[in-house]
Amino acid sequence: MNEIQKYKIPLIFGAIGLIIALLFVTIGFLKTVLILLLTGLGFLLGLYVQRTGILDEFLNRQ
Repeated sequence: MNEIQKYKIPLIFGAIGLIIALLFVTIGFLKTVLILLLTGLGFLLGLYVQRTGILDEFLNRQ
């Protein structure tokens, strides 16, 4: 278990690389880039909403 904790970050990034490589092979380059771009935009939008508290204000009003 100690070895897994020691190499936790490289294992996570290795798994991400494997998933991206599989996407390239199965659905192609442009579709994979589109998925990665939209995922990044979704992350940034979620980060913005969390930092500004817009969603909390909207949910507390109702």
